[in-house]
Amino acid sequence: MSLYRPRARPKASVYDAAYTGAPNWDIGRPQSAFVRLEEAGLIEDPVLDAGCGTGELACFLARRGHRVLGVDLSTLAVRQAREKARWRRIDARFLVWDALQLERLATAGFSFRTVVDSGLFHVLGPAERDRLADGLAAVLEPGGLYAVLGDARHPDREFYGVTPGEFADRFPERSGWERIFAVETTFERRWGGSPAFFVGLRRRE
Repeated sequence: MSLYRPRARPKASVYDAAYTGAPNWDIGRPQSAFVRLEEAGLIEDPVLDAGCGTGELACFLARRGHRVLGVDLSTLAVRQAREKARWRRIDARFLVWDALQLERLATAGFSFRTVVDSGLFHVLGPAERDRLADGLAAVLEPGGLYAVLGDARHPDREFYGVTPGEFADRFPERSGWERIFAVETTFERRWGGSPAFFVGLRRRE
């Protein structure tokens, strides 16, 4: 029996505190899995970076010519992302926004062909994962791609991390989703890395 129990997602102030320094997950560049995805031509505009942090992935995609909006719960992270984009002369937009309220973006008229998720889904509890899935269904255009990178789940943890099977359950074909890839990879960190899964899910036309 696992002793691990899911806790509520940290509040914005907790993330703000993390970004006063250099969090281990903020490696100063995009995760390699997303670089390869872009180089393969699988990212279409417009792009939403859900849980963008300090904006390295969003800035990379914008520099490659994509129209990108990055959203994050942390005001400090978004401030740093905007500063990066300004100093690098990159046309990327950033917004302080709860990624569990993507349906509100849809109500405001936003829609996206690609949603990238570098380390958001894997920290959420079960109910929050369901909320994110519902929001993605609202904001992602038919034919659009949700690409998510997350730590592989350890056997002694009940919820943290991801498994390919969970995505099949939370994004089922009967609800209009199609899994187009699921590969084992590494979630890179400033100090080392961890086994991870990179999964791509497409909304059916």
